[in-house]
Amino acid sequence: MRKIFSIFGPTGIGKSSLSIKLAKKINGEIIGVDSRQIYDGISIGTAQPSKKQLDEIPHHLIGFKKLNEKISSGEYLQLIDSKIDDIFSRGKSPILCGGTGLYFKSLIEGIFEGSHTNIEIRKKLEADYKKDKVRLYNKLKKIDPKYSEKVHINNKKRLVRALEIFETTGIPLSENFSFSARKSNYVENYFFVYLNANNSFLHPRIKERLIEMFDNGMIEEVEIIVNNHIDISHIDYIGFREIKEYLENKISIDKAMEKIFIRTRQYARRQNKWYNSNKYDLSFDIEKNTSNDIVDKLTQIN
Repeated sequence: MRKIFSIFGPTGIGKSSLSIKLAKKINGEIIGVDSRQIYDGISIGTAQPSKKQLDEIPHHLIGFKKLNEKISSGEYLQLIDSKIDDIFSRGKSPILCGGTGLYFKSLIEGIFEGSHTNIEIRKKLEADYKKDKVRLYNKLKKIDPKYSEKVHINNKKRLVRALEIFETTGIPLSENFSFSARKSNYVENYFFVYLNANNSFLHPRIKERLIEMFDNGMIEEVEIIVNNHIDISHIDYIGFREIKEYLENKISIDKAMEKIFIRTRQYARRQNKWYNSNKYDLSFDIEKNTSNDIVDKLTQIN
């Protein structure tokens, strides 16, 4: 059985550079597994692979969607399978790389076949959440008490999604997970690799990358979106809101950067908490293992 290395970990830990090194060793191509990096027009703000990295190794599912387009996890799962088919057909090795927990979960458990997206229902629920999130949370507790225990009232995305699926299918999300799941064709091939590090190591990397993003034109990137009145509320990437506030003269550039840094740290912490609750084939502390060491170990496995 041919292994498909799947590299996951928190933002800023170095997944992309490691995947490129691995791809060079095993004649591989990289498939992005990130819900924000799929969009064109926000390559800097979502830390997509640089042009140099894209030139080094072929990448797939990076920057292929317009900002106003939406995609469900079910559609994404199909796209991943299609890209794996293509890469295998050319005698090369697919490598998955990303940080989106939902996509990671979808690769393992599959997607409920009835969990389609309904934009109208979602917009209504989002408006209801803005008016009274307590009422919405109580509604979830009533229709799906099991899943409500996993959702914090302040997690708008998960709360709205759970109610959207119920209103679309009539089946609670907790039952959806165990009902007619459509899985990836390659679920038996995936070899999951988790990269982790202590905050003392990760936070300076996040700060350094944030400075680089500002230097590379992140402000101008947001300005184009604002000036063209493009609705990207469905993307919700860290930094857009803060830079928009700066452009509107509501906060200073230093304050915007500080807020983005804090939110990114919080996001990385949530990612680590989520990933630590799952199982992996291999886990590497990148403070104790260089990228070359990790690649050598994975190459021996393959």
